[in-house]
Amino acid sequence: VATPLFHVTANNCVAHAATVSGGKLVHMYRWDAGEALRLIEAEKITHLSGVPVMSREIIAHPDFATTDTSTMVSIGGGGAQLQPDLVGKLDTTMENARPSTGYGMTETCGIITSVGADYFVDKPASAGRAMPVFETKCIDANGDEVKPGEAGELCVRGAPVIKGYLNREEATAEAIQDGWLRTGDIVKIDEDGFIFIVDRAKDMVLRGGENVFCSEVESAIFEHDAVAECVVFGVPDDRLGEEVGAVIVPATGKTVSAEELRAFCKEKLAAYKIPRYIWTQAENLPRNASGKFLKKELRTTMDVKLAS
Repeated sequence: VATPLFHVTANNCVAHAATVSGGKLVHMYRWDAGEALRLIEAEKITHLSGVPVMSREIIAHPDFATTDTSTMVSIGGGGAQLQPDLVGKLDTTMENARPSTGYGMTETCGIITSVGADYFVDKPASAGRAMPVFETKCIDANGDEVKPGEAGELCVRGAPVIKGYLNREEATAEAIQDGWLRTGDIVKIDEDGFIFIVDRAKDMVLRGGENVFCSEVESAIFEHDAVAECVVFGVPDDRLGEEVGAVIVPATGKTVSAEELRAFCKEKLAAYKIPRYIWTQAENLPRNASGKFLKKELRTTMDVKLAS
């Protein structure tokens, strides 16, 4: 268990399921990829669920090649989207483990969707189908349902959805409308019912009237072999409203310049989505207790004058 039990993923999705099935939980005091590898071999771990960067650090760690991970059958997790490149790397690098992920919220008591193994490898940008206990729909800014394949805010309805927030009537009325929980996540739903997370509605960069989804830019940057960590966010701009900024941490023993990264992104992204501001740093990016990158903190502390 690589994430805190006071979060819904570790508690509801991992601890409850393992307890009911008679499984064993192996806890970590704080995340360390080397220690995780030691525990996998010593405790014969079968499943590892954490945020995406944890899986990425596992297969990139110097001890990975000499550690017995053959007992693993599943690796991945949630808390953020597993980038498509990571899905492929996990599937080809791990001896027996298959990539898996789930998407959900505290307000839904855990997962809304889940996907793994061949289904995930076949659609690596997907978060899977909704669980049978949920109804889903996508709506536009006016509250109207969008056509299949079009981006819209995901709304879900079902027994696991909370009745409301304690003593917060206004927040409840805003989040739950006619029984539908507005997730605040922009998604697309394909013809097979697979849900693709585009980005958080509040985590979108509005650049000169064009919507830039940070997760799309992050996924493109993560495809570069020299990038170990990456966070993308909006930077205030007098002319365009916002510009795209990215903070990266190079992989151990590798370097990449801002010019090289922009050239790499040019092959994968529209010109307006390519980061104008790029910061490169050696130290790991700040994270919260669950291992998620602290994007808000980076947005407020990074100095534009120091960007490339």
